[in-house]
Amino acid sequence: MLADPQSVTVNAVAQSLPAISREDLASVYRTADGVYTLSISNTEGKRNRRVVRLNHRKIAADPLTADNVEYTFSTYLVIDGPPVGYTITEMKDMILGLTGWLTSTNVTKVLGGES
Repeated sequence: MLADPQSVTVNAVAQSLPAISREDLASVYRTADGVYTLSISNTEGKRNRRVVRLNHRKIAADPLTADNVEYTFSTYLVIDGPPVGYTITEMKDMILGLTGWLTSTNVTKVLGGES
């Protein structure tokens, strides 16, 4: 199991996320104010799927009505592969290759709709 609490840094601010749920193949961590939630889940079978997901929630004014509304945003990484055929090192190298590509410039381009 991962350490409790987990820490995620967003916009140069470290967020401490204590565990709120821990099972054999899944854990959920959340900030005390409920703004950030980190979920990690594993499904094993013909293909093994690992999902790491970071959720954020906020209250902000609706631009059309000026009423305060809850908004949510999620970002996640799905790791999907067969249970045999790839070593952990090979999978790790692919993941680090992708996360290394996700520079500020490339993320901005993708968020702007470039492909």
